[in-house]
Amino acid sequence: MESLLRQVTKSYPSLKNSSLNALRSVSNSVASQSRPLAKAISAKHVAPFSTTARAYQSTPTNPHSASVISSNDTKDMFQAPQSVAPVVEKPSGAFDYESFYVDQLEKKHKDKSYRYFNNINRIAKEYPKAHTADFDARVTVWCSNDYLGMSRSPVVMENMKSTIDMYGAGAGGTRNIAGNAALHLSLETELADLHRKDSALVFSSCYVANDATLSTLGTKLPGCVIFSDSLNHASMIEGIRHSKAQKKIFRHNDMEHLEQLLQSVDPDCPKIIAFESVYSMSGTIGKIEEICDLADKYGAITFLDEVHAVGMYGPRGAGVAEHLDWERNASSNERQIGSIMDRIDIFTGTLGKAYGVVGGYIAGSANFVDMIRSYAPGFIFTTSIPPTVAGGAKTAVQYLKESGEERRMQQLNTRLLKSRLAQLDIPVVPNPSHIVPVLVGDAELCKKASDQLLTDYDIYVQCINYPTVPVGEERLRITPTPGHTEVMTDKLVTALTEIWEKNGLKYVKDWAATGGRAGVGCLDSKKIEPIWNDAQLGLTGIEQPVASTETSNIAL
Repeated sequence: MESLLRQVTKSYPSLKNSSLNALRSVSNSVASQSRPLAKAISAKHVAPFSTTARAYQSTPTNPHSASVISSNDTKDMFQAPQSVAPVVEKPSGAFDYESFYVDQLEKKHKDKSYRYFNNINRIAKEYPKAHTADFDARVTVWCSNDYLGMSRSPVVMENMKSTIDMYGAGAGGTRNIAGNAALHLSLETELADLHRKDSALVFSSCYVANDATLSTLGTKLPGCVIFSDSLNHASMIEGIRHSKAQKKIFRHNDMEHLEQLLQSVDPDCPKIIAFESVYSMSGTIGKIEEICDLADKYGAITFLDEVHAVGMYGPRGAGVAEHLDWERNASSNERQIGSIMDRIDIFTGTLGKAYGVVGGYIAGSANFVDMIRSYAPGFIFTTSIPPTVAGGAKTAVQYLKESGEERRMQQLNTRLLKSRLAQLDIPVVPNPSHIVPVLVGDAELCKKASDQLLTDYDIYVQCINYPTVPVGEERLRITPTPGHTEVMTDKLVTALTEIWEKNGLKYVKDWAATGGRAGVGCLDSKKIEPIWNDAQLGLTGIEQPVASTETSNIAL
């Protein structure tokens, strides 16, 4: 006590002349008065954050409301609990942060762009089925980006189980600090081989890969100008913005506009053309060969996002760039100099969609990849993916290089669904890919249709509203997989037919009467052939039916 009081007088010179007895008296008085206050503060502010009382908030849709987790009931782990926030009095005149948050959310509610997250728990052994907050309920998922069902593939799962037994759950740090394992390196070798490039680099997601790569390139290349397709993903838009490089946006797939923009800049400045192969909300395909021609003509490099194509297109699943030279790439596993895939400078892709795990990557020349590895903060300063994820992803990539049956069945199921909907005049945004965007054209009605599918038909299809798609082009985005059976397709088509009739939604003829929208009902629209042709699908002039049993017969 004497030592403590001496330290106090040393820190506060004004108390230097006070006796130790006087200081003891003051100390004891303050302590006795503080105990009730400390107890009250503890009761009011600490308790809500204790281990037993803490909860996590979610925003479920009305059909499947949330409830608090009960540690005594295993099924309750699938319920989304409600949080309890402490009430804190703010100083007079202080900025009202909570009101600001509420105002921002209210804007989302008013323009119908507020996002609701449904409680959907996909069941590996019942793919493509899932349970909701009700563990015993079953819904059929028709909008997953686990395009080929690889997340429940026995070969992938077994690899991940054995890897976690060997190396544990986490990566241990950044790639520079204990997070660079043999599995990371071998995965990158596998990805470089997939795209027939010198090198590859794995990121925590392809959002991070796109952002980090474009921002680093745009910052480092002197006087760089980036040309971006108007429908590019948010990750590419953010990467360009973070680079602070000059940007020029060309109309989607408009090569004349792109060339005009290329002609408008200094011929000697570094230029990047950033675009995608499959645009995920419309299903359209980028004009890869034409963009390569323009890049060669104007001295630009190409940056191709194959996120919604890897695993699903090409003889080995390398994406659309590989698919466009099918025969050439199918005949050899060696680099095909001068092929469309060879002409692309930078590939980006994901491990979290067709490959069924998580993560993203870039592939390109050895010097390019090493530069991004050395300069990109999004790579340097984040924990690497766990070894079990790297092992599972590597297994999935290897498997889909050899097996084309999953790709084939996905395309056959897509053809069947598009054909059935076309016969009923239900509006599908025309495209040559595996995406089936059913146009609704109204945010509130789109959300309503999605909810009705879930509550009335046990079918989960998420509505897609602004800002993901333009206002007036809201849609239900459907993604057939190899596991969807003909019975499931029948049920989905019946449900959409009844919902369209019940809600008075527009058919193709109705869109045509108003001049068309998003390619639906447009008078000047041309017939679009699927990118997978009959020969590549092994058809002999007659479309083969999907599996008619209740579960997929594909051994993933």
